[in-house]
Amino acid sequence: MRKTRTTLSDGRALIYYDAEAAAAEPLRDHADSRGLPPTAMSAERRHDRLLDEWVVIASHRQGRTHLPPADQCPLCPSAPGRPTEIPAPDYQVAVFENRFPALSGPGGGRCEVVCFSPDHEASYADLGPAQVRTVLAALADRTAELAGLPGVEQVYCFENRGPEIGVTLAHPHGQVYALPVLTPRTRRMLDTVSRHHEATGRNLFDEVRDEALADGRRVVAAGEHWSAFVPEAARWPYEVHLYPNRRVPDLPALTEAEQAELAGLHLDLLGRFDRLFPTPAPYISAWHQAPVRTGRDLYALHLELFTTRRAADKLKYLAGTESGMGQFINDITPERAAAALREV
Repeated sequence: MRKTRTTLSDGRALIYYDAEAAAAEPLRDHADSRGLPPTAMSAERRHDRLLDEWVVIASHRQGRTHLPPADQCPLCPSAPGRPTEIPAPDYQVAVFENRFPALSGPGGGRCEVVCFSPDHEASYADLGPAQVRTVLAALADRTAELAGLPGVEQVYCFENRGPEIGVTLAHPHGQVYALPVLTPRTRRMLDTVSRHHEATGRNLFDEVRDEALADGRRVVAAGEHWSAFVPEAARWPYEVHLYPNRRVPDLPALTEAEQAELAGLHLDLLGRFDRLFPTPAPYISAWHQAPVRTGRDLYALHLELFTTRRAADKLKYLAGTESGMGQFINDITPERAAAALREV
C-alpha cells in the first residue's frame, strides 16, 4: 500500500492511501488552492461529577457543512473550478483532519475523516473486497499512529450512514476519533471483563462469542476467522456484533488472513442490512478497540453494527426511558432479528 502525506491550505493533514503505488504517482501532487484561514476551534471537556463522565462542548461545530447538494460535496475529488477537501482529481482512500473537530487542542485529541471512495453515490457495501481492504489498512494505520500521540487514551473508528442517524454529508465516509479519555462504554466494559476475569480466570468477550455460536439461534454468519451474531441483550432492533475468533486488541493486530475474511464478511453484513427493508437501512458501524494503555490483554476488538430502523416505515427513537434513564427497550427479539438477517 502507498501512503502519501500532504497538507491542506489551512495546515490540516491529508493522507492518501493507494493499494498500488504506481497508480498514486500522477495524482498526489495537487495542492489545495482554496487559501483557507486556520479553523477557529473552541472544544473543551467538562466533567459530569454525578455520572463520572466527560462531556465535550464544541460550539464551533454548530456551523459545519450540512447536507450540501452533490455538486458541492466537500468529500468528492476536486474538479476545475470546484476545489474540495481532496485536492486530487481522483483517489482511492483519503484521510484528513476534520475541519470542524469535536476534539482539538493540546492533549485534547484529534478527529479525522476517512473518505472510502471518490464515488459520491456509492455506499460502503458497494466498494468491493479490494477497496474495503484498503479502507481497513487505512483504519489500522490511523489507529497505530494516533495511539502514539501524547494524551490519547483510545482510538475509535466508526461510520454513520443515513440522515436518520444524523449524517451531515452523504458521501461515503467514516471518522476516526483519538480520544483523550476512555469513553463511558469502553470503561464500563473493561471494568466488567476485569471483574469477571478476577472471579473466574476466563475472558468474558470470549464467553459471549462462544455462547452465541454454541446456541446458534443468534448467529448471522460465521467464517474461519470471524463470527457475526446478534447479542443476547440487543438494544437496537437489528444489531450485529462481529468478533474475530482469535481475540486481539485492535485493528493493527489482525493478520493478513483475518483482514481478508473481514473485508468480505463486513460487506456481507452491510448487504443484509440493506435488504431488510425496501430502502437502504440507516446504520452505525462502530469499531470497539482496546484502550491505548490499559486492559489490552483482556479487551477484545469487535465491530458493533446496528440500525435505528425497526420496520420499513418506523424508526427506533431514544425516547423517555432510553434518553432519560439509559434503560433500553427493544421491540424485536434478538432471535427473530438474527433469523431475519440470515434469511435476507
